[in-house]
Amino acid sequence: MDKQKTLQLLQDKKEQFDKYHKLLVEWNEKINLTAITEYDEVFVKHFEDSIAGESLVPQNATVCDVGTGAGFPGVPLKIVRKDIKLTLMDSLNKRINFLQTVSDEIGLGARCIHTRAEDAGKGEYREKFDVVTARAVARLNTLCEYCLPLVKVGGKFLAYKALVEKELEESQKAIKLLGGKVEQICKFDLSNGDGRCIVVISKVSHTPAKYPRGKGKERSAPIV
Repeated sequence: MDKQKTLQLLQDKKEQFDKYHKLLVEWNEKINLTAITEYDEVFVKHFEDSIAGESLVPQNATVCDVGTGAGFPGVPLKIVRKDIKLTLMDSLNKRINFLQTVSDEIGLGARCIHTRAEDAGKGEYREKFDVVTARAVARLNTLCEYCLPLVKVGGKFLAYKALVEKELEESQKAIKLLGGKVEQICKFDLSNGDGRCIVVISKVSHTPAKYPRGKGKERSAPIV
């Protein structure tokens, strides 16, 4: 990852990021969005981390951010990449209301959807996206069952992680079964020295119709 490019992108779009931070702090008083609200910490741990994967997203890609929460990494990616078509997906409607406000006030044009990923993966959004992202949602084998069904064959899933070696090892069966293949693991350090990585999983074949299984099985009985 090119840290200098990442920091330059943050600086170039500082006005939008400042407005996003302001909305985040305001709404965080009403609903639980993040434990991190201090300006510099948000910029490093949320914004810088989110846009580190910008170079992995193809031009004009359709992008779905699953379990987006307060909008990470989807919103920062859209701020620096106007060309992408962004869908923000979360199971909590209060978060979706926040994200719709963010999208409207900083001019993102994002589609904000209140649904569970396991329901979306069975319905109209199945294999519809060029890129699916997820950050701090679940362990990788569970995450793959949520996200890979949403990725087009030929597309990719970007899993934002901290430490990943053990999760990657236990996820090999799930990745293959769901039609994925690990393309690369991009490791990088944030400005504060924290280590991060993005697991890039290519979608090489269609996900079998039985996945995602739903009814909470992705978490309670993950594929191992």
